[in-house]
Order: sequence, then C-alpha cells, then structure tokens
Amino acid sequence: MKTKSPIYLLILISPFLAGWIAIFIGAYNVSPFMVLKVIAGEIAPFFGNPDIPERAIILDIRLPRVILAGLVGIALSGSGVTLQGIFRNPLVDPFILGISAGAALGCALSVGFFPEAPIQIMAFIFGTIAVVLTYTVARTQGEVSRLPLILTGVIISAFFTAMVSIVKFLVDPHKLQSIVFWLMGSFSLADWNLVKIAGAGIIAGVLPIFLMRWRLNAMSMGEDEAKALGVNVKRERIIFIGASSLAVSIAVSVSGIIGWVGLMVPHLVRMIVGPDHKSLVPLSMAGGAAFMIFADTLARNLTALDIPVGIITAITGAPFFIYLMKKGGKESWGR
Repeated sequence: MKTKSPIYLLILISPFLAGWIAIFIGAYNVSPFMVLKVIAGEIAPFFGNPDIPERAIILDIRLPRVILAGLVGIALSGSGVTLQGIFRNPLVDPFILGISAGAALGCALSVGFFPEAPIQIMAFIFGTIAVVLTYTVARTQGEVSRLPLILTGVIISAFFTAMVSIVKFLVDPHKLQSIVFWLMGSFSLADWNLVKIAGAGIIAGVLPIFLMRWRLNAMSMGEDEAKALGVNVKRERIIFIGASSLAVSIAVSVSGIIGWVGLMVPHLVRMIVGPDHKSLVPLSMAGGAAFMIFADTLARNLTALDIPVGIITAITGAPFFIYLMKKGGKESWGR
C-alpha cells in the first residue's frame, strides 16, 4: 500500500493540476501565476482582486468550463466503474449500455417538442428507460453475461439514436441546428448556471455510489457470493443503476453525448490500483475529471475552431475498445 500511495495521491490531485493548466492555456495566454492570483483573490479577498481583462477570461469563461468538464468526467467515469462492477464486465459503460442515447432522446424531445419539460428530468427518465430495457432484454438469455449485454446495449442505443433522428427530422430547422451541435458533445456553452445544475445533479448521483462503493466488491464476485455476504443484490443493483443513470443523464443534458470515458478511465485506473472498489471508485472519478478536462483543453486548442470534445473522446475510445476486445476482458473482478 505504501508503494502505491504516491500514485493514489497523484490521481486524486490530477483534476486540479489539469484544471490549472487548462485555465492558462488558450487563444489568449494567461500566466500560471495570474491564474492563481485571480482565483485566490476571489476566494479570499485579502489576497487582492485585480481588475484586469484576464480576470473575466479566467472567472467567467475558462473556470466554469473547466469545472463543468470535471463534473461530467466524474459522472461518466464514476458511472462506468459502477456498471462494470455490478455487471462484472470490463466492456460496459453508460455509452454502450444505452444510457447516453436514451438521455439524448429525452433532451432532444425537450428541446424540440416539450420546452416546458426540464431537460434534466427528460434526460433522466429516458436514460433510465434505456438501461432498464438493455438489462431486461439481456436477462432473457439467463444470467447476464458479457456478449448478450453488449449486443443488447448496441441494439437499444441504435433504437434510441434512430428516435433522435426522427426528432431531428420533424423539428423546426432552428431547433435542429441546436440539437445537432449539442449531440456532438461540447462545453462551449458552459457558464456558472450550467455548473450549478450539473453540480447538484451529478453530486446527487455519484454520492450514493461513493458511500456504498464497498458493496461493489461483493457484487463483483457474483450474485451468490454477494447474497452469502448479506448483500441485497436486487435492491443494491437498483440503487446503483438509478444513481448512475441520474449522473449520466445530467451530464448528457449539459454537455451532449460524450462517449468512451466511462469505459477507458476506470479500466486504466483498475490496471494501476487493482480491483478494490473502495479506492477504485474515487480514483476513477478523479481520473475521469482529469481526462475530461484534458480532452476539452485539447479540443479548444487543437485548431482555431472549438472542436466538439465528443469527437476527441471517440477517436481515443474506439482503439481502446478494440484493445479490450483483443485482451478478452481477463480482469480480476473479485478482491
């Protein structure tokens, strides 16, 4: 444990390092010292709060974007490690199980036809419907194993994606442009209001996962073993799936569809720290936040245009999925 503690600490502080770097990198360069000075002055006024142009760039443009990216990374990675644990499958993530596609349909319906319905509520309802359908259909084959779960997730995702396409075909052209851009996944519209919405919903989703993470160790060993240890498998599974669906749905509602994060980050962290969910869950959340901040920083600095971050994660995620398929998912899911 002592030999691994520096690695644990590095992963835990990585979102703060990534966020600090992301704030002073951009089309308008800001010195690292100025970033620290402005943020310190906002937190504790006695440090001094200089009235300079960089202050608006840091506090009103880049800082909310960095925080929103970190929150979305926490939601996607935390949900990914949770779903991988309860389904005992390294190839599972919110994107593959259809949660993201379901949440996207809810958001598209809200934007296109039901503006009075809150986007976050619609995203959560349809995201939950998607994952329940995926699990229910896969369950018809008996025990939920890797192949039926993934194939069912692909089918459900395709169905909800088709429904989104129907919505795009029927909506007003002005709303269509907003839906298409939003579906690519981006933080370009980040502001403090979105940070508040995402913060409240995502924390409400990941907090039960964090507090109950030790039970994932029992559930990752199989239903019979978990029941022998006194775990109410059906109840815990509902709680974990509901919490994951809430976190991912809120993330989708504020940033669009950003895939592969929940697959890549937990798997990489598991390779470093092992399968114990007591440490794996918080470290995956921290790693997910850092990865998402890094991906967004790359997306907005790679070209003169602001590339949707969903494109960046897809480019990195597809080869990683092939690597996992070749490896055959030979992971140790017990302790």
